[in-house]
Amino acid sequence: MEKILKAKTIVPDTSVLIHGTLSSLIKEGKLRKTRILIPKAVIDELQAQASRGRDIGFRGLEEIKRIREIGEEKGVKIEFTGMRPTLEEIQLAKKGRIDAIIRDVAVKEKGILVTCDYVQALVGEAEGVPIKYIEKPVPKERLDFEKFFDSQTQSLHLKAGVVPYAKKGKPGSVEVVRLGKKKLDENEINNYIDQIMRKTRKDPASFVEIEKQFATVIQLGEYRISITRPPFSDALEVTIVRPVAKLALKDYNLHEELEKRIMSGSRGILISGPPGSGKSTFAASIAEFLSSKNKIVKTFEQPRDLQVGPEVTQFSPLEGDWEKTAELLLLVRPDYTIFDEVRRTRDFRVFSDMRLAGVGMIGVVHATEPVSAIQRFVGRVELGVIPHVIDTVIYVKAGRIEKVYEVSFTVKVPSGMKEADLARPVVEIKDMVTGNLEYEIYTYGEENVVMPVSLTGTKTEKESPLRRLAKEALYKELSRYDAGVEITFDSEERATARVRSSAIASLIGKGGKNIDRIEKKLGIRLSIEPKEGSLKKGIPFDYEESGGSVVLKTEPGLVGVQVDIYKGDEYLFSAHVGKNGQIKVKKRSELGRKVLQGIAKGDLRIMM
Repeated sequence: MEKILKAKTIVPDTSVLIHGTLSSLIKEGKLRKTRILIPKAVIDELQAQASRGRDIGFRGLEEIKRIREIGEEKGVKIEFTGMRPTLEEIQLAKKGRIDAIIRDVAVKEKGILVTCDYVQALVGEAEGVPIKYIEKPVPKERLDFEKFFDSQTQSLHLKAGVVPYAKKGKPGSVEVVRLGKKKLDENEINNYIDQIMRKTRKDPASFVEIEKQFATVIQLGEYRISITRPPFSDALEVTIVRPVAKLALKDYNLHEELEKRIMSGSRGILISGPPGSGKSTFAASIAEFLSSKNKIVKTFEQPRDLQVGPEVTQFSPLEGDWEKTAELLLLVRPDYTIFDEVRRTRDFRVFSDMRLAGVGMIGVVHATEPVSAIQRFVGRVELGVIPHVIDTVIYVKAGRIEKVYEVSFTVKVPSGMKEADLARPVVEIKDMVTGNLEYEIYTYGEENVVMPVSLTGTKTEKESPLRRLAKEALYKELSRYDAGVEITFDSEERATARVRSSAIASLIGKGGKNIDRIEKKLGIRLSIEPKEGSLKKGIPFDYEESGGSVVLKTEPGLVGVQVDIYKGDEYLFSAHVGKNGQIKVKKRSELGRKVLQGIAKGDLRIMM
């Protein structure tokens, strides 16, 4: 350090600026009457990093700003020199071209090159460049952010302009706790980030898991740290998550049959549950259990935060692609692979490919209900393949196993259907403990259907699956006009839909066009009725037949007014009175026939 303090000219590289060493020396009064010569290549490199949202770029530029602000009173001057790097030199930056430019500046200006980069220092010494290598000390004890953690803390949330807060408790019993009253500013959070980054570079058990524009994810020992910056987030924020419990498989009191399934070799098991329910903790306990039974266990994780022993190798996406990781892993021949957080369609396909290749797969999936985990495979994997990919689903909630399903495949007539010619391939989902069939998955028309199977004489059982499907299809069509539509079936071929009076005209359409289309599409005859009773008054009218239409004539002063037409007490349709006070209905349509019937019986009414 004495070498720096006496130097008249210092040439810093990007690494020493990122670490903030020079501003600290100036602030402490150890660096005085010195010229700090910054190569323009360093400025360009820091700007490029900051433009990509990387934390090191921001910290380096902020360090130069601090040096300028506090250096004047200490007699420290900043100058910029050298040529800006060419496009070719920027492209070669990862291969050391920018570092070479910085060394050349130090030689030309007869200054001391100051760096925290060991490789830069080694190359400089080999070239005979005056070098001062500063090894930034890493806190050996607890990092500053760890003061917020206790044995019950699940996660810590630090955001600029907000009081720090934490989530405390165990799965199923979590509360948010404010930590003090003082709001954090960006400088405080940046100090935490600086410590985290320095510890990450030095600690062999820590690594940068994901680095994107304005976002970084770090695994620091047991801590998973997410850093986000504007404009990706509205303010600088750091979220630090840590597992609060590490359990052994015996702590879950597994059903004997489930333990046999886990140990039996080639299995496809899904661990499902809502966020924070303890899925990953359970997956880690399975990994440790299998490893203790001399099984070769690997994991797919991003970020890699499962708390497992050194015998279990944790993999991330190779070159950002899980498929490449899977190709490599098949050469390793593991007994089991634990895929933590199966999210995207490609994840589901990789899981399926490895399972079909004979590898025992255990996947972790977010799901609000036990059957939802299987539903997430529907559409991503062929229906008939699902039972070969998944044979067991374990639903975890609040750290406890609440449900276990076994999945199988058969050909039969789905429950609730009677005709033998309706037999088809069916995926059966049964409760593993009771053996009761709870769900069936099969193809109905062009749709894949997940149908609950009732075991008692409930309303669900009395209503046939075909009718339930028809009602779902009807609701999908009619809810466009009234989200609160009420549907009841008069027979297998006829249904009544009750909607708002104001929605009836648009539902029926001009000349019954919309209702005809829906009836033809679904093969069901529909009667449309208003949900609310009519408080309207009747208006006088006359009628005549004109070509293919029957014309209802009201007063010319009612042009544009919406009216309702009834046949006795049966609502037929709503319409706006047209030109000259007329309402036209096609005689050959269903509505036209009813209008003629009403006229013939004398019970046709127009209400306003």
